[in-house]
Amino acid sequence: MRQGRRKLWRAVTGLALSGLLGSGLVVAAAASSTAAHDPADSWTVDGPGGSALQAELGLDPSGGLRLAVDSGGAPVLLPGRLGIRTDQHDLTTGLRLVDRQQRTVRESYRTTTGKQLKRSATMREATFTFSGADGARLGVVVRVSDDGVAYRYLLDGQGPVTVTGEASTFELPTDARAWVQPYSPSYETERTETTAGAANAAQPAKCAGATCSFGYPTLFEVGSTYVLLTEADVDGRYSGSHLDHVDGGSGYAVALADDAPVTAQGPLATPWRTAIVGSLDTLVGSTLVDDLAPPSKVEDTSWIRPGVDDWSWLSNGSSPGDFDRQRDFVDYAAQHGLPYTLVDAGWQSSWVPELVRYARARGVDVILWFAWTDLRTQQQRDTWFSTLKDWGVAGVKVDYMDSDAQSTFQWYDAILHDTAKARLMIDFHGATIPRGLQRTWPQVMSVEAVRGEENGQNPTRDIFLAFTRNIVGSMDYTPTWFSRPNRKDSLAHELALPVVYESGWTSLGDNPEGFSAQPVAERYLEQLPTTWDETHLVSGGPGPQPAGDRQAVIARRSGDRWFVGGILAGAGDTMNAPLGFLGKGAYLVETIGDSGGQLRRTVRTVTAEDTLTVPADADGGFVAVACPAAKGRADCDQPVIPAPATSLTLDPASATALPGASTAFDATFVLPQGPALHQVRMTVDRDRLPAGWTAAGADVTAGSLRAGKALDGHWTVTVGTDQPGGEVDVPVVVTYADPAGKKAAPVHVEEVVRVSVPLHGTVYASDLPFLTETNGYGPVERDQSNGEAGGQDGKPLTIGGTVYAKGLGTNAPARVQIDVQGRCTLFEAHVGLDDETGGKGSVTFTVLGDGDRQLAAGGVVRGGQGAAELTADLTGVHTLTLVVGDGGDGKNYDHADWGLARISCAD
Repeated sequence: MRQGRRKLWRAVTGLALSGLLGSGLVVAAAASSTAAHDPADSWTVDGPGGSALQAELGLDPSGGLRLAVDSGGAPVLLPGRLGIRTDQHDLTTGLRLVDRQQRTVRESYRTTTGKQLKRSATMREATFTFSGADGARLGVVVRVSDDGVAYRYLLDGQGPVTVTGEASTFELPTDARAWVQPYSPSYETERTETTAGAANAAQPAKCAGATCSFGYPTLFEVGSTYVLLTEADVDGRYSGSHLDHVDGGSGYAVALADDAPVTAQGPLATPWRTAIVGSLDTLVGSTLVDDLAPPSKVEDTSWIRPGVDDWSWLSNGSSPGDFDRQRDFVDYAAQHGLPYTLVDAGWQSSWVPELVRYARARGVDVILWFAWTDLRTQQQRDTWFSTLKDWGVAGVKVDYMDSDAQSTFQWYDAILHDTAKARLMIDFHGATIPRGLQRTWPQVMSVEAVRGEENGQNPTRDIFLAFTRNIVGSMDYTPTWFSRPNRKDSLAHELALPVVYESGWTSLGDNPEGFSAQPVAERYLEQLPTTWDETHLVSGGPGPQPAGDRQAVIARRSGDRWFVGGILAGAGDTMNAPLGFLGKGAYLVETIGDSGGQLRRTVRTVTAEDTLTVPADADGGFVAVACPAAKGRADCDQPVIPAPATSLTLDPASATALPGASTAFDATFVLPQGPALHQVRMTVDRDRLPAGWTAAGADVTAGSLRAGKALDGHWTVTVGTDQPGGEVDVPVVVTYADPAGKKAAPVHVEEVVRVSVPLHGTVYASDLPFLTETNGYGPVERDQSNGEAGGQDGKPLTIGGTVYAKGLGTNAPARVQIDVQGRCTLFEAHVGLDDETGGKGSVTFTVLGDGDRQLAAGGVVRGGQGAAELTADLTGVHTLTLVVGDGGDGKNYDHADWGLARISCAD
């Protein structure tokens, strides 16, 4: 046993452990065990091969567990408490060893995102079984790898188990440098450089009492070794956690979210308490969090495509509600080879399908933003995900979870399962940190959990993030806003962020005009991958360098090209990037740096023996791309090949047909100019037709379609006999091989024939499309009460104890417009305040026709009253408008129901 560690253990446990750990624990490939009478009170778990890491687990005089970690013979983590408490057992003291098993764990897998797509890891694992004072069993699994140490608890009982808390504590020297972040479930607070003991004092506004909570990942420097504390493999069986620290102390204790118990079905394996340990380069390149996570639950990942998107919200928060402005972003993405456009909060269902068709015809896919409350329930997800697939949306950005509670992780489990089933990629915003979920659920492209560009700029924060948050998984920082007013960093610093930070979807924050003003940057961003084969820290660190500044220079390889990003916080300085990461031979290196407030590009030939030296402005940076040098090669560019302009024409583009009737149409697809298209196919997408509809006509294909030659098709569509009135879009789709290359998804060109089915018989307002809708709180709900801010989150419509299976749930003031086509004669509804208001609130109900012509109205209706009948003559009316007023006392509690809401129309 090492002398330094022996002294520490004596100080903490009061035990003289000399000679007990001399032989250590050798972890073999085959399992073995020791008898219960093993006299040792402390055991070591060595890292694999020649690893410098060693974990030491021991019992103190009270029978409490403690874990310490050495690196290269020097203490890194001091002996910290282990143990767990349930509502039935206290497994923090009175423990004795009854069994020990060991094995070598080898992980080999591929990911769809991340700092290294092909992964392999070897970990030594020891499983210790202890008996508590009351006979209950506790398993402790310790894993040691080249890049860290992790442990978890095993509770082997059957049936439900409720964990009330853990004793888990990481102990650091109080003078160890620390980079801490006050805990918030959104992880959007600023990090501070301090020491392990003084962390609370560094955040006085966040730490009012003696104990302060800090979020993962938390970085410490112990001697010459760095330790990054976090957790791995958290899902709905448990909650997330954070670290509690007592002012001046050395311990960082694991605290469950909201200090609330968690209940799971036994047997229970808790999340991994994880310490990534080593040099900064080891930390930056570590995949330990993913190595500890469960394998992928998605077998076919061919539909998962990371990439860069342009995103309008950051530069103009109202732009996602502007269809024309979103087309500008689509056009920019198409022109510059960006595979995605992200449409944030404010988009409208009325025009999104058209935008998606416009984008896909240009080789661009659309990502849509959602508040998580719109996807909270199974019904909401089923409805929305089916709709999104019909529209052709590629993925979703889901926002505002802001919770580490077990119930929220159970929701994560559900939406991850559902997006995988629907083949929708996902980005979690307003979310918790990644804990290995991108290995388990490879459709996760990125996670926010960071104070990103939307929260203002801070060059020092940028440095800290490279050595903390981004180490544990993709980070949705939303970088690169060149035209930002009062920008606090240089152009090159902004350009470097998408390289310094890894994210499967990288959402660029500027607008087309801002990017176009920086053509040197545009050219670089056109080439930028978002997934990597290798990642290395080239130079820099989170603390001030000898010159007084902070730097981070990171190199990432994609294929045979290396992309380098360097950022600096502080005064201008020379940034150095040793090129030892390059392979053998000569490389062409293009470098872009600041020059008099502009970006300047230089090109040179180098080898791995050289060092790239770049002068940087204050809060500046640089980027570079390196590729094997070849005769005549002047740059590292790969060609950007946009999808060509094509034309798909439908004749007629609209038709009217009754149930059981048929309508025919022709389709013509033309490439006006340019190289021939290949693997062309034109078809009616029958999978998206309503139930009972059929389409007759053969698909049309062409192995090659040259410019000017038309591809023609003819189909006949028959309306289902049970189809209610309304409009149905019949999609005609042309696909062809993407000219950009074989790995790209086919280009999708789509137009629709809009078939109007006249209203007939008895129909319900909740089954018809809305021309427009406004609501005092959340969306208007169909066949349920208003609920909360999300869609489809209400309860059964209930007025005066009567439940209505059909109807509309609103909140005053509300207004809904419906096209009744001049074919209907009567509107009937039972109106009132929903019983969920508890007798509170007051509203008015009014029925209008073709503008503001009043057809029916009632007086003020108050909570607790029974339903009132409201009828209106609709003869000759084309637009029906249902209006709810607030009764003159504001909108609180005004959950107004249109029960039944039935419309009688011609047969």
